Amino acid sequence: MSVTAAKGFTAAGIAAGIKENGNPDLALVVNRGPRRAAAGVFTSNRVKAAPVLWTEQVLKGGEVTAVLLNSGGANACTGPQGFQDTHASAEKAAEVLGHSAGEVAVASTGLIGVLLPMDKLLPGIEQAAAQLSEHGGEKAAIAIKTTDTVHKTAVAQGEGWTVGGMAKGAGMLAPGLATMLVVLTTDADLEAAVLDRALRAATRTTFDRVDSDGCMSTNDTVLLLASGASGVTPGEAAFAEAVRAVCDDLARQLIGDAEGASKDIRIEVVGAATEDDAVEVGRSIARNNLLKCAIHGEDPNWGRVLSAIGTTAAAFEPDQLNVAINGVWVCKNGSVGEDRELVDMRFREVRITADLAAGAESAVIWANDLTADYVHENSAYSS
Repeated sequence: MSVTAAKGFTAAGIAAGIKENGNPDLALVVNRGPRRAAAGVFTSNRVKAAPVLWTEQVLKGGEVTAVLLNSGGANACTGPQGFQDTHASAEKAAEVLGHSAGEVAVASTGLIGVLLPMDKLLPGIEQAAAQLSEHGGEKAAIAIKTTDTVHKTAVAQGEGWTVGGMAKGAGMLAPGLATMLVVLTTDADLEAAVLDRALRAATRTTFDRVDSDGCMSTNDTVLLLASGASGVTPGEAAFAEAVRAVCDDLARQLIGDAEGASKDIRIEVVGAATEDDAVEVGRSIARNNLLKCAIHGEDPNWGRVLSAIGTTAAAFEPDQLNVAINGVWVCKNGSVGEDRELVDMRFREVRITADLAAGAESAVIWANDLTADYVHENSAYSS
């Protein structure tokens, strides 16, 4: 159920001492081939961490032999030294594995503005390499956690081939990927261009539509590696669907583990003139803090949904808007609908449907409620 579910991959996760609490903090995923094709998508934040800048360059070659990931430090906004540290990390991994640093992707997560303890990280790479195993996927997934309460893995099976993956993410979940590190692997025999198309299509409707708190990270990285070890070349459509399924599974796990959340909010916008309109409206609803507080208090305050819709440039007529909460159409034609007392909000998942009555397009955005626990966790994060 992780990055080693597909043939041709080994992984490890260890405690290198990067985190002061002694928890696992360094992971290594290695593609044993015979193919080493790779694709990636990254944060759209203009402020990018050193590992993102490094790995963007690595991906231009279309091949990745290994992915080195650390938690406990983002290595973002760390200047020239931070980039040198990323380079040194890739060089060390390449030395230990007997490959080129130009085929080693690097990803980091943690507090921004703090240099990584290289005296611990570099020896940790040797230790992780010594523990590489076909059964090491779960340990790798655990090692990339920061404020995550659980590690996140997923797998999808094709006809003789597999797609597996792991993800890290619990806060700053917003478009531009969401704050996440994700490594996906497959033993399908496919070239980098096919991987790239499948990954971009999948992230567009999964990771890019998770919006926990509207905050975009500097470190978001999603990588897809193919070993070709199955010897099977699936059809592109079937492969793309498997990648989408794994990304969707991981995205749901991310929102389910969002910092301090007590409700998962599924926002479906229907009846939109365009898909872009549906996404814009969904994001506006997802980022309405008044609504998120109401959901936390189990208050079906549909007026806040309409208020959020009204801030967008989407095509709609105010007197034709309809809103349902958990299947109860509390707003019809821009006014009072069914009795709001009929809405049952006791359970974890809350479903909001916004009908713009302007077309046939739709989109789903996932969000969560705003809680005192979220405020506490993020106010004490660096201490």
